[in-house]
Amino acid sequence: MTEIFPESYQQQELIGLIPAAGKGSRLSPLPFSKELYPIGFLQLEDGQSVRPKPVCLNLLERMKKAGVTRVYIVLREGKWDIPSYLGNGSILNMYLAYIVMGQSPSVPYTLDQAFPFIKESRVAFGFPDIIFEPDDAFVKLLERQTETGSDVVLGMFPVDSPDQNWDMVDCDEKGNVQKISVKSKQTISTYTWIIAVWTPVFTNFMHQQLAIRYSGNKRDKVSYSGQRQQEFFISDMIQEGIKQGLRVIGIEFAEGTCLDIGTPDGLERALCL
Repeated sequence: MTEIFPESYQQQELIGLIPAAGKGSRLSPLPFSKELYPIGFLQLEDGQSVRPKPVCLNLLERMKKAGVTRVYIVLREGKWDIPSYLGNGSILNMYLAYIVMGQSPSVPYTLDQAFPFIKESRVAFGFPDIIFEPDDAFVKLLERQTETGSDVVLGMFPVDSPDQNWDMVDCDEKGNVQKISVKSKQTISTYTWIIAVWTPVFTNFMHQQLAIRYSGNKRDKVSYSGQRQQEFFISDMIQEGIKQGLRVIGIEFAEGTCLDIGTPDGLERALCL
């Protein structure tokens, strides 16, 4: 594993990376992309007018607070309403670029479409349909990564009752991630992860692993163990990184909150906030 010392982090550009290639099948049918579902209101510069606030702005605002100015959003063909609304990012004084792809077999595969543009940068990652607090969560992740030299730092948030919608994280007393239980109730952990910061070490590791997994453009669904599975998640990739020696740590936001509006139950709760 290539070592990247904490001193070098300050020289690496911090880039936001957001997957938006999903079909939103759990909320289907929708007349627009779920990433644009209005949750709350956005106050305009005049201080008087307000407009509906798409859920994805929650993530972008928190990335910006951590110093992210450039973001790559990976889209599926047909989701043109996202760039139509967000445009070049001027709404947030950020620079947004879009990478358009066809069908994707997994979130890691989606993220890897940005590889040529992010392979030498630190990455701030999050899901555009999850709202969370505190708003300085990415700031804390970056500070911890610089302090520890970890390859990946996960932002962990408490959930009331673990269910099959969350990936639950188990850490040791020093914060080292030991196991991620993907979409499973079989865990004693009460924390899920929903945001992350990682170095080029993980970006390149993921790219290499995907090259093996989908060699010959065979987008099968065979896991590393050779067993067939429904989907290969980003948590699976992080778990494989841990297995192969990458250092992954987690930060618990004990007073934090998170809500996935990509599910009917989560959306209903968000609309009642």
